[in-house]
Amino acid sequence: MHLSRFVLAVMVLTGLSACAPKPEPSQSMPDAEIAAAAYRHDGSPKLTLFTMINNANGSGAHTSLMVNGSQRVIFDPAGSFRHPRIAAKNDIVFGVTPMMADTYTRFHARETFHVIVQEVDVSAEVAEDILRRVLATGPVPKAQCALSTSTILGDVPGLGGPIRKTWFPKNLAGQFGRLPGATTEKLYEYDDADRFKALEAFDADRVRASRAASEETPSTAALFD
Repeated sequence: MHLSRFVLAVMVLTGLSACAPKPEPSQSMPDAEIAAAAYRHDGSPKLTLFTMINNANGSGAHTSLMVNGSQRVIFDPAGSFRHPRIAAKNDIVFGVTPMMADTYTRFHARETFHVIVQEVDVSAEVAEDILRRVLATGPVPKAQCALSTSTILGDVPGLGGPIRKTWFPKNLAGQFGRLPGATTEKLYEYDDADRFKALEAFDADRVRASRAASEETPSTAALFD
């Protein structure tokens, strides 16, 4: 292997450790259960880019993308937000209610990481185009979260600006932040460093109740109403 390519590979694998989570049982719900879990948010068509940042060294650790189109999903490439009660197939989380989105961000914002949350309103056509691309992508190899996400966003007509392919979450966040109308929030929390504890008390009944009653939840849930 050429030296420069070897160095790049080492940088990617060491810099994106959160894109290579501890092994977990694969989860692929039947299509009927995925369809039943689908959630359509009544807000405007929107893209939300999540970038997880290491608090110790400032490096980008993970990238994911929430798409609000005909349904709201989170593309969590090579991610670890999985639980038997969460409707997920391959690298896509379905049924993303405000409570589910809040749980997702809290899962990643720990004493060791914070989350950059960037949003941009798009047309219904753009949202649906990106949703179709997400659904067609399939499982993503480890350490390719930013690459797969930037590939999806790379040539979308009407997005408002070019997104170049990149391996690095912070680079993608910088590009996304330059899209017209993009907003940026940062979420800091100081819970236990073990993010999997955020899923221990996950209750799907509460999610269904949230969907039915359209209840607001505190803190970050307000970002996703």
